[in-house]
Amino acid sequence: MTAFALYRLPHDHQVTLVQQLEGDLLQLTSLSALNGRQGFVVAPFAIGDEQPLLLIRADRVTQCPLEQLPSLACYYNRNAGKAGDRSTYAVDFANFHAHLLSGEFHKLVLARSVCDARPAEADPLLLFRCACQHYPRLFICLVSTPQSGTWLMATPEVLLSGAGTQWHTMALAGTMKLEGEQLAFDTALPQDSLHIAWTDKNIQEQRYVATYITECLEQFTSDFSERGPYTVRAGNLVHLRSDFRFTLPDADHLGDVLQVLHPTPAVCGLPKHHSFDFILANEHAPRHYYSGFMGPLNLSPSEPPCCPPRGTLIPKAQPKPPLGEVWRGLHPSTQLFVSLRCMELLDDACILYAGGGLLPDSVEEQEWQETEAKMETMRQLLVHSS
Repeated sequence: MTAFALYRLPHDHQVTLVQQLEGDLLQLTSLSALNGRQGFVVAPFAIGDEQPLLLIRADRVTQCPLEQLPSLACYYNRNAGKAGDRSTYAVDFANFHAHLLSGEFHKLVLARSVCDARPAEADPLLLFRCACQHYPRLFICLVSTPQSGTWLMATPEVLLSGAGTQWHTMALAGTMKLEGEQLAFDTALPQDSLHIAWTDKNIQEQRYVATYITECLEQFTSDFSERGPYTVRAGNLVHLRSDFRFTLPDADHLGDVLQVLHPTPAVCGLPKHHSFDFILANEHAPRHYYSGFMGPLNLSPSEPPCCPPRGTLIPKAQPKPPLGEVWRGLHPSTQLFVSLRCMELLDDACILYAGGGLLPDSVEEQEWQETEAKMETMRQLLVHSS
């Protein structure tokens, strides 16, 4: 096996396995190069030699219940890269915040990483299963390739999803931790979410993202609508979310849409290109595939389950169409999610990533605590699986 991606969509009961069985993975130099292609996308925050844009070819796409996951071999990077501590975060925060106070940026997202031990019994498939059980609202994904290594994520944020002419994206920003009676909160309708009290800073941060997405969509369509913002839960955190529904003439130019959308201000900053360059030059630790995106691109519905119950008669397999051909009568779908709440799995350790949006009125200790709360999404898996 050359590479695989194992994923579960939010609130789904089936998991999907995409496998490339032979040959080298396709490495692309820009998001626009995804136009007209299909497969499973593994996109970094910034495309480069050390973290290429990857497309796992869908030689085999199968589904199975969570309880019947197949055995899969993973790739582990030996060079873990550098992680930061509290003091390095303080240095980065001071630098980022000074540029915000000067008016050079409206918003900057500061990310950090930390290396934690991984218990021997906490293998990737067990962590994936644990994530599916603990986070039913989130997109759960386990990806392993020779180029990227092995990554696990449990993310709430859709970058682009849809099929045919009907599409969806979202503005997700602002973070609060649920405590006490608030842990009973699930997802409210927009008019019912006022009991979650949001600060002006969080509201402004989310509005920046929503305005940016509106400006992006106007480049491709005039037929779009916005719903929100409203409060949604992700693990023990809540965020402010607005949904955008829109139409596109066809699905042949999704790479162009992604080129404009990514990275959104939710993971980068404003102005976009200036913020992007500033983050790459000044953030202490490289993000690699954190705050990029992953998911199936123009993939058709799957084959019969890969792990049927014992005694089930399996019909004779039908020949698959040539690679890249849409299965007759079926619309291929796209489900791309921003790579948040994620970790890279190493032989005996894991690197956890988290970030937060900074505005001129941001406070360092509060921002640090927000990243700690976000890392708990992955840390809880290490606890429950060992």
